[in-house]
Amino acid sequence: MKIESVQERTYQNLREALHRGDFQPGEKLKIRQLAARWGVSAMPIRAALQRLVAEGVLDAEHQRSVRVPLMSASRYRHLLDVRLLLEGYAAEKGATRLDDAQKRQMRELLTQMREAIIKHDAQTYLDANSQFHLTLYRASGNPLLNRMIDSLWLQTGPLFHYLFDSDELQMPFNEFHVDVMQAIDQGDGFKARAAIEADLRYFGKYLTAHMDRLSASA
Repeated sequence: MKIESVQERTYQNLREALHRGDFQPGEKLKIRQLAARWGVSAMPIRAALQRLVAEGVLDAEHQRSVRVPLMSASRYRHLLDVRLLLEGYAAEKGATRLDDAQKRQMRELLTQMREAIIKHDAQTYLDANSQFHLTLYRASGNPLLNRMIDSLWLQTGPLFHYLFDSDELQMPFNEFHVDVMQAIDQGDGFKARAAIEADLRYFGKYLTAHMDRLSASA
């Protein structure tokens, strides 16, 4: 395999891991651990990290260490406002453009999320959740729109683990996704948009409140 293809695949692996919320805000990314995870040498990991730092996705620190950026509640609120606009629009357009194979995939992802909730398997849930949303958005057929959404997910993905931090949190993790799937089956783009926006607002409200509490305790 060519060096360029290894580096590109490693870069994409890191992006997907950030999308899913594999890494938490402030977490230091260790080259050796990442190399072992994907079965590559340190060189493509280092190149991928440098690329993500240049894109503003990761923060470079002293002694060449790289961390996932911390996120303030105010910054997240700004990101959420933009996500509502872009993801709502992408859902509206994508809901009527999905083919049968994509619909089957989304139903399978819905089942995976439901089973992950029962098993309290946060990582499987977050992985399926990422695929569910992005499959819908990419069906919009607008590459520019999806690049913008992709950039937002890279910034907000590390926050998703906060949703599983509280034992008292009883959220309808899948109810909005069920509403999205029903809208897709009905060919109703407006209803799909409303369900996605409700999903973002509901969990966004919790995440901002959670970050406010973290700031107060700090």
